[in-house]
Amino acid sequence: MNTEEVMKLYGQYLMPTYKPSIVIEKAKGSRVYDASGKQYYDMTSGIGVHNVGHCTEGVIAAIQNQASKLGHCSNLFINEPQVLLAKKLVEISGLGGKVFFCNSGAEANEAAIKLARKWGAANGGRYEVVTMRNSFHGRTLATLTATGQSWCQEGYEPLPVGFNYADFNDLDSLRAAVSDKTVAIMLEAVQGEGGVNPATEEFMAGVRALCDEKNIIMICDEVQCGMGRTGKWWGWQNFSVKPDLFTAAKSIADGVPMGALVSNEKFADVFTPGAHASTFGGNPLASAAALAVIKIIEDEKLLDAAVRKGELLREGLKCFVEKYDKILDVRGLGCMVGMVVDGDPKEIVDAFREMGVLVLTAHGNVVRFLPTLSMSEKHIEEAVEMMADALDGLYGEVE
Repeated sequence: MNTEEVMKLYGQYLMPTYKPSIVIEKAKGSRVYDASGKQYYDMTSGIGVHNVGHCTEGVIAAIQNQASKLGHCSNLFINEPQVLLAKKLVEISGLGGKVFFCNSGAEANEAAIKLARKWGAANGGRYEVVTMRNSFHGRTLATLTATGQSWCQEGYEPLPVGFNYADFNDLDSLRAAVSDKTVAIMLEAVQGEGGVNPATEEFMAGVRALCDEKNIIMICDEVQCGMGRTGKWWGWQNFSVKPDLFTAAKSIADGVPMGALVSNEKFADVFTPGAHASTFGGNPLASAAALAVIKIIEDEKLLDAAVRKGELLREGLKCFVEKYDKILDVRGLGCMVGMVVDGDPKEIVDAFREMGVLVLTAHGNVVRFLPTLSMSEKHIEEAVEMMADALDGLYGEVE
């Protein structure tokens, strides 16, 4: 089918929760191709999913091999890939706890909230969770309530009770939001959808100290900033603290749906048989894919690459700040980068797409860049040149 035919069927049969503009037909590495054959540099990575690149051979081989042996196994039984993956996640986190598997970031965050409330019920009847304004934690009723942005909550009232909000990177605001009913503080080490806002060391240390003082669970949402994107396995590892729980999803299995909740030793056994469950959580296929992703990150030294390539991208974007009055700032950590603009970032996203570079928007007039960690430096430089041409077209060439 051609693009028009596919788009027509999309409009006819899919609920309009997105407004897509192109039809992607195939992908490889850091590039995707639409139905007409046009090539794009993908600096969205499927919204932070393809950290190791599209259609990576090691992941394909792992999926094919596992699918030929055992594609699904009920969690009433044990499958080896799940056990090996849990062991690996505990090892690369250094928390010494255990793992619960599910299928998405929202599910992982929901599991973290449930675990916190279950523990709180037995420890003073506490149930409130404090999250940050401009955060994003998912689309289930609980996780969109946890999300500190009102636009995604409108129309779904009444929302679940027990959520309070604090300003990100503001310890006074956080202390004011905590009550004697607070059981957990949930935050992202780098807010993604909320504007690519990295936490400060002072704030992360303050959160940890407050949690220790009040016997509160510290939860880090690593759905977007985890799995090497910031140059560490987990975004919180850029700071001098350890959370009690953290969640992962998106890039964990390179596009095969998977989520995970990882605990430290203290909270490893709060969930007991029947307390929580997931039919597909930790299935052999997704677990095999995730093990392959971790191996690729290790073998190809993609943690170091994320730091190096993120710096290269930010330096390229900073040239736009110097050249164009409409480009105000560049920020981020590793290969998680935001460009703050004066005006609607969508016009820049559209211009970049027409030029052949796919990027995202984020809250606060931000253009968001999430390139694959495997994207070559040459391709990053070429993408920056293409984006420069697009900005010249928008704003006119500037000497």
